[in-house]
Amino acid sequence: MPAEEITSSVEMIEAEAEKTLKEAQRRASEIILKAKEEARVILASEVSLDEVKRECEQTLDGAREKAAREIEQSKKDASEIKAGSGKKVAEITGRIVNIVSGAGSR
Repeated sequence: MPAEEITSSVEMIEAEAEKTLKEAQRRASEIILKAKEEARVILASEVSLDEVKRECEQTLDGAREKAAREIEQSKKDASEIKAGSGKKVAEITGRIVNIVSGAGSR
């Protein structure tokens, strides 16, 4: 191989290496910029994450309060039903006594 061909081949290899290096540097810069942008978005979204957490707590508090009110109302309803059932039992017992004793058929 003549010296000129070797020199030419080495120059081509160097040019290709330089081109590859520049491309790698360009891609690295793009990756860094993209990472910085993603970091900025993540940091900005942390504020909204706090807002979401706050809303979640408010929703849970509201649900707990509503559940407590409904439980209290259910207890009142159950108490009324229990009191009413005592009266009905007394009425039915009286009817049965009347039927058995024949008091209702006279």
